[in-house]
Parts: sequence; C-alpha cells; structure tokens
Amino acid sequence: MTLLFGPAGIPLSAKKQTPEEGVRECKRLGLDCMELEFVYGVRMSESGARLVREAVKETGIRLTAHGPYYINLASEDQDKLEASENRVLDTARRGVQCGAESITFHSAFIQARPREMVLNIVEKELKIIMATLEKERIEIDVRPELTGKPSQLGSIEELIWLSKRVKGILPCVDFAHYYAREAGRYNSYKDFCAVLDQLVKALGKNILKRMHIHISGIDFTPKGERKHLELEKSEFNWKDCLKAFVDYELEGFCICESPTLEKDALLLKETYNRLRKGKK
Repeated sequence: MTLLFGPAGIPLSAKKQTPEEGVRECKRLGLDCMELEFVYGVRMSESGARLVREAVKETGIRLTAHGPYYINLASEDQDKLEASENRVLDTARRGVQCGAESITFHSAFIQARPREMVLNIVEKELKIIMATLEKERIEIDVRPELTGKPSQLGSIEELIWLSKRVKGILPCVDFAHYYAREAGRYNSYKDFCAVLDQLVKALGKNILKRMHIHISGIDFTPKGERKHLELEKSEFNWKDCLKAFVDYELEGFCICESPTLEKDALLLKETYNRLRKGKK
C-alpha cells in the first residue's frame, strides 16, 4: 500500500448522496479511498452496507470509518458510558460489513478531572471494546483520534500511551488538529517530522506503513480547534506536512476533512505526487 487519498464522506459532486455512489464518485475522480461518516450515529442498515461493499469490490476504493461525535469513553454517567462503548462497536461492525479497514473516533472529554484518571478509564473501556471485537471475530484497526482541543483526550502522547497498553489500538493522527490543539505553535516541517519520530520511537517503524491520517485547513482559538477550512484558506502548513509524509515514506490512509472534501483531497494527492516525483 502507498499513501491513499480520499474525502471524509461522500464527495459533494456525487449525483446521489449515498455511500455507495460516493465510493463510485471517488473512483471517477481518481481518488483512492473514502471515510464513511457515522458521525451522527451508525444508521446504515445491513442491506445498505452490502451495497457499499459491492461498490468497493467494483471500484477498488478503500474505506475507513469515523464513529459518532458523541462518544465519551470516560463519561461519569454509566448509561452514557455503555452507549459510547456500543457506538464504537457499532462503527466497527458496520464498517467491516462495508469493507472498511480502519475506524476512528474522539475518545473522551476531560471534564475538569486529572488527565491521568481519564486515560485510565479510557484504557479500561478500550480493553472491553477490543475483547468484544475479538469475541465477535471482527478484524479492523481501532484508532482513537488526535483531537483538536486540550479539553478532549487525544494528544499524541496520550494516543501513544493507549496504543502501548491496549492490544489492537493505534493512533489516528490528525495533523490539522495537532496544529490547532497547540494554538498554531507546531506548524513546520520539523514539527511534523517530530510527530512521526515519536510514533516510531514508541510503536516501531512499522507504524509508518499503516497510518490513518486526517488533514484539512483549520481555524483555531487559544482553546484549540474552531472549525475546518479549505486548505488554501488556512495558515496550516499542509505542504510541509506532505513533504514529511514523502520523506518518511508513509503508507496507509490520508483522509481530507476540508469543507470542499474531494477538491482538497485531490489537491493533497496531486501535491503529494509532485513532491514524490521531485524527490526521485
């Protein structure tokens, strides 16, 4: 696998806004993958998943999936905690039925508690989730996401900590969130390389060959992420980020979360390929 590029959701240009037609539109556009957006709930039926899987087989487009926004694996409310577990599990179950290879989600909110306490709770919950998936013989990468605000669990250090302690867990590295989370402090080629070096040091060099990445333009406040933007309307240094991807020879999925979806996904792919050719 090389580094595959695609949109977070159905391309805006798809004539029918259904996941299966989104897959076909990605193929028509020359993209490589697509992320299924279950962000408002896993509402797809099994028959709907079969249609997506047929489109995947027909086109060769690869899939990832994003779980619901309202997951909180450290909720103090037991009902909400169990519902969050089930949302992750349902994302994995339906994702696999569609042909997805990796799922991601925002894992938890800190809510004025010590970060270490929240980390320990999330570790326990992820172990329950992974044990359930193993029991159900569901094989898919499960990846908590690098989040855009310090009020959310999900720094690169926290994701590494969880990945080292829970079998089957790996990070989803959102480089735009990394930039926004730190209020724009880290935005250079050197900074992006430092993230990749951290991953290699903690999780081994093979992590570079199975990445799940998010990237977009982004706006932020001192408290972190405000909203996603088009790449060229943001100060996020996406070109140097891609240069780091080329130099570290990353493989896996690079999902574009810009509002223009496929337009910026194509811009990323074209720029990445140009940088690769320039390196040879």
